[in-house]
Amino acid sequence: MPVKLQFLGGVRTVTGSTHLLSTDKTQILLDGGLFQGRRDEFYQVNTTFNYNPHKLNAMVLSHAHIDHSGNIPSIIKKGLRCKVYSTSATKDLSRLMLEDSGKIQEEDIRYLNKVNRGLGFPLRKPLYTRREGSRAASIFRSISYGQRFCLARDVSVTLYEAGHILGAAVAVLDVKDGPRNIRLGYAVDLGRKNLPLLNDPVSPAGLDYLILESTYGNRVHSPIEEAKLKLRDVITRTLERGGKIIIPSFALERTQEMLYFLNLLLKEKTIPVIPIYVDSPLATDITEVFKFHLDYFNEQTRLAMNKGDSPFEFLNLRYVRSQEESKFLNNDRRPMIIIAGSGMCESGRILHHLKNNIEDSRNTILVIGYMAKDTLGKRIVEKARFVRIFGIEYELNAEVAVINAFSAHADKNELYDYVLACLPLKRIFLVHGDMEQSQALCDVLSEKGLNVSIPQKDEEFVLD
Repeated sequence: MPVKLQFLGGVRTVTGSTHLLSTDKTQILLDGGLFQGRRDEFYQVNTTFNYNPHKLNAMVLSHAHIDHSGNIPSIIKKGLRCKVYSTSATKDLSRLMLEDSGKIQEEDIRYLNKVNRGLGFPLRKPLYTRREGSRAASIFRSISYGQRFCLARDVSVTLYEAGHILGAAVAVLDVKDGPRNIRLGYAVDLGRKNLPLLNDPVSPAGLDYLILESTYGNRVHSPIEEAKLKLRDVITRTLERGGKIIIPSFALERTQEMLYFLNLLLKEKTIPVIPIYVDSPLATDITEVFKFHLDYFNEQTRLAMNKGDSPFEFLNLRYVRSQEESKFLNNDRRPMIIIAGSGMCESGRILHHLKNNIEDSRNTILVIGYMAKDTLGKRIVEKARFVRIFGIEYELNAEVAVINAFSAHADKNELYDYVLACLPLKRIFLVHGDMEQSQALCDVLSEKGLNVSIPQKDEEFVLD
């Protein structure tokens, strides 16, 4: 039986990353991401598998983001019995992320069933509960960067720094096929160079094949230093008006990165000392994991934190857990910065802060991440005159500021440079990108004479 690679999810889209490597003896799953979509499609895609989870020998998890880890509890419910291999930071972060994912699903289904009962419709169940999300972490096993680990008799894996979020890894799988060795690289998601906190991504040598993300396959990011200056300017002009800065943020990585830059601006004395609140229990718990895993930071950050200079702890910073304290912030009229989830403004405490602050022209809504279409966050970015929050329309009078340079994904040029560092390659598979972005990167690489494919969902390739 030849060595085969099947692309089960996260192709021609940026959600639900899942890929299957098969030999005559072994089946290895690369990631188990949650597909995001409308409710019926969400449930159907995330519970339908074109493989038997019970027959898997191992799963390799690149990092803890839900679009890569979020369907693991569902796969367990369908029969998964093997171990999930990741870095120790990814293991700890995944437990929190999967717990929260289960909690959100329970709350969503609870509300939906309340409506369904009234209409006489069938009741629904969540994909998995908070408890099932937490229990999924029990099958994780940790591997250090650079440690070659035997997954099966004919497949071993080595993890390398991906530079995307804390603990993210580029996985390299060595597959024995008779007298031959096939070397497959999995770089999904890939970080940028010279980001704060983390090391640069590593380009493995001797690859035959590379699976590469293409999220920003046709875009070039501004320098990260420019993001810091724009952040300073947004804060300064808002405080001059006596307003608040409301920042919707993902709990994992983006919140911690924002704290790093706020701490830096305070130390440089380019912004005044004002109250800064992280209003997210999940972000608070994730930040504690960050503090525990010092070995995953770059040398500059490790040295600073060992000296007691943590970017996640400063005098005017407060982490908010209770709902009572969160509600109190809405009655506090002082200028302040509030960082709250969720990143696309679709749920969580950010909705309450937007509801209470969006109509005041003194305030600023600062967008620091990607906003998908048909989300409240996207409508705010587009500066719609009115936006609906909790079923009520509010006039968007607050300033809307957007800083795109905070992205933790490699851009077009960085992806191209990464491929060059991995050459020679027999073939490159582009995944994790909208078709427009994947095709643009494919065109650039193909023009250089490289063999590039953009797989269809469920498409299978033989690795020669």
